[in-house]
Amino acid sequence: MLKIWYYGGVQYMKDAPSYFDHVYEDEWILDPFVREMIQDVDLSTVISAHVIESPVLGAITPKELSGGVKVLILMLKDDSFVYNMSNCGDNCAKWILKIAKIKDLTVYLQHILQFEDPFEIMIMNTGKIVHNRQEYVLALLEAEELADER
Repeated sequence: MLKIWYYGGVQYMKDAPSYFDHVYEDEWILDPFVREMIQDVDLSTVISAHVIESPVLGAITPKELSGGVKVLILMLKDDSFVYNMSNCGDNCAKWILKIAKIKDLTVYLQHILQFEDPFEIMIMNTGKIVHNRQEYVLALLEAEELADER
């Protein structure tokens, strides 16, 4: 299940893309699930662990991947931290839900990310479980109010 802390309540990795550059492993990039994420989000093809073909940048290394893809890979492969989902755009939302089906995933968020219905997300600030966009937005607004009251 995906568990989201919205605007507070948890310590989180503040600069996951930079962290990724120092800790990623070759086998992460070669994982078929990761290759699919890179293709979908960055429109880039993994050639090898060290070469990715980008339609915009040409041949790049994993260090030149987008911040969103880097955070997705960390969410999947490295349980050391709670990661800030705010580094991810809406094109990452479906992948976050897919990762949360593979493993229990707790993340931090500072904006409303557009998930497609239906889903199951727990808003950790309130303990509410939401299943669609309307419930999700209302629960995030409630969590934001709680954070503002502190």
